[in-house]
Amino acid sequence: MIMLHERTRLPAGIRVTTFWTMVSRILGMVRDVATAALFGLVGSGAIDAFVIAFRIPNLFRRLFGEGALAGSYLPVLTETLEQSRGAAWQLVSVLLGWLTIVLSAFVLLSELFCAVVWAYADHDSQLQLIAGLSAIMLPYLLFVCLAAQISATLHALNHFSTPAVAPILLNVCWIAAALWIAPGWSENPAQQAYVLAGAVLIGGLLQFGMQFPVLRQFGFRFDFQWKATRQAVRRVTTGLLPTLLGLAIAQINTLVDTFVGWIFSAPTAETTIPWLGHSLMYPLREGVIAAIYFSERIYQLPIGLLGVAVGTVIFPALSRHAFRGNQIEFGNTLTLGLRVTLFLAIPASVGLILLGQPLTVLLFRHGEFTATDALRTAEMVIAYGSGVWAYCALPILARGFYAYGDRHTPWRLGGYIVLLNFVLDLVLIWRFAEVGLALASALVAGLLMILLCVAFSRRITPLHWQSIKATVVRSSFSAFCMFFAGWAILQALPKIETAGLWQEVLRVIVPLICCVIVYWVVSAATGGTEWRALAGREQGKHL
Repeated sequence: MIMLHERTRLPAGIRVTTFWTMVSRILGMVRDVATAALFGLVGSGAIDAFVIAFRIPNLFRRLFGEGALAGSYLPVLTETLEQSRGAAWQLVSVLLGWLTIVLSAFVLLSELFCAVVWAYADHDSQLQLIAGLSAIMLPYLLFVCLAAQISATLHALNHFSTPAVAPILLNVCWIAAALWIAPGWSENPAQQAYVLAGAVLIGGLLQFGMQFPVLRQFGFRFDFQWKATRQAVRRVTTGLLPTLLGLAIAQINTLVDTFVGWIFSAPTAETTIPWLGHSLMYPLREGVIAAIYFSERIYQLPIGLLGVAVGTVIFPALSRHAFRGNQIEFGNTLTLGLRVTLFLAIPASVGLILLGQPLTVLLFRHGEFTATDALRTAEMVIAYGSGVWAYCALPILARGFYAYGDRHTPWRLGGYIVLLNFVLDLVLIWRFAEVGLALASALVAGLLMILLCVAFSRRITPLHWQSIKATVVRSSFSAFCMFFAGWAILQALPKIETAGLWQEVLRVIVPLICCVIVYWVVSAATGGTEWRALAGREQGKHL
């Protein structure tokens, strides 16, 4: 009865987390629309510098805020909560204390490094701008990681709404800065970038400040007992690095794409590469880093709504099943997460391929963001979007390994995947330019998802392959029908070149509504029941 009750709570948690994550992602899209209109894709180099400087704190936000810390910490906390609430508060206190000390030291050292770069980069204004922006945003690391530990603690207590709402605060601060403060502050793009950096820092502080009072409402009181929690802390810290690496594969690949894009891009076309003896032309143009960022903002929307949200909700249940040694419920819960995710992620992936260009034009072709900028970004959206089905499934599978105590398999396989992504980047950019970066990441994400599925079934417990296969086949067929219905509608609507704002809205909304209806009808007609599982109405054996 307890296990059945836990399983019936999963859909409710998924719905709450997905709803607030959707609100946050929509506001995040608004902030990026405002940022794109403020700078454009080139922005005198300021937007590229801001994106590079933001990559490191944003990586920490994704790793800690979207589950890497929880991957190591939550299973240990769940076991402790099963035994004693007081011992759990001691563990939370010790980890909050040590996290503050370690990250504060890291931030201080990084600030010193930025100061040195700033002092010796007088000849390179772009590098100096990157150092200055990084110095402002680095303290964000501390606040977002502390907020992430509190979020994971609240998840273990089956409270999902506040952690899902907290990221909204960053988006609100950023939107205010991009729409009103930065334009009024200065017309210099570099100065405007500094204003956005300050907004990021304030947003991180507010995320921490919002969640801590909620934790205290659950009875938390700071109780630093190092000796009593030493063994539990050791379990968390020894598993933290492999957990970080395992869940960071997609983010590391994006960093690799950004690095390759920076190294192999030039401000003007027909420019030879000096460090290759002027024997080859640069394959990429300035603005590729911003194109990666803005395309990422679009294709990451379904990943946050599906893969991260579902993984966040099922992880506490997986941890409890692993602790109790219930292999059947463990496999059932992970299978449920994969089925629901693939049921929604496959059409999301196909939808981005279909609507990538009209969606990008609608969102970003404003202000300094030109039609050429929109086309470049749209091509990246389509290429990255082809791998969304795999991006969404990866957080689910990784959490399955971590809940069982296997923290090494995801990052070991992921290490090979990162290397392969780097090699493919270097190969594909000469044929497909910046789109090759996105294609490489999408291909390796699909390969990693397949490898993790096989490894999980062999090493831990078999997944329900028949039900997963049925979901994939039905969803793929339904998405195929959906694609052609949406494509036919797009052909009948005004072309992008001649469309005004309302026509741009129609080119997104009308096909989108049609695609949703067609997908749902075809899926139901072919026997799909995943929507019942999502609604909490399916309680069969193979959930």
